[in-house]
Amino acid sequence: MMSEFVKPSKSAVLGAANGVMFMTFFGALWASIGIVGSHQLGAPWPLVLSAIVTIILLSGAISLFVKSRSMNHAVTPKEKEDTKRINRKFGLIFGLEGVAIFLASVICNTLNHFEVFFPVMAMIVGIHFFPLATLFREKFYYGTGIVMCMLGIISLFLPINATFGNVSIIMMSTIIGFGSAVTLWVTGLRIWGTLLKQLKQYE
Repeated sequence: MMSEFVKPSKSAVLGAANGVMFMTFFGALWASIGIVGSHQLGAPWPLVLSAIVTIILLSGAISLFVKSRSMNHAVTPKEKEDTKRINRKFGLIFGLEGVAIFLASVICNTLNHFEVFFPVMAMIVGIHFFPLATLFREKFYYGTGIVMCMLGIISLFLPINATFGNVSIIMMSTIIGFGSAVTLWVTGLRIWGTLLKQLKQYE
């Protein structure tokens, strides 16, 4: 992320748009895990709230994409090279995360303990935010990573099932799903809000 004292470049706006899009998409995926695990507890509000937040963040990502297209910023050779370098490193980090999640699913399934897969996945996702914090120079990602890791660890000590009223829910999936969704959505809002604040300083 760019410093608040430097006008964001077109590539920075595009990067922020992609970041918000990622947080929107994966936040919705985690929310779906929570909704399925909750077995319709509180329905339809979890689904409605998830849809509302997803639409808001999606509109934010699209607005940033549109904003980047209207920028007449001439990309310098250095900016092109920096963008390529960042994209390569991001691809590597994202790829390693995918491999780690795949291996975790295989191992959990092989050991007949697939119920711990989601907490382990949350920790993997959390860990991947630490190199991203350095890559994008965004300290907020450290917080995102720590929260995701803590959610994963705490979920391991929760009962698998619990009953609220007459509804039996998958406690572990519900907590890790909704907790991770909120964490990613807040991160997406942070990216969007920070970029808008930077752009507003130069209007």
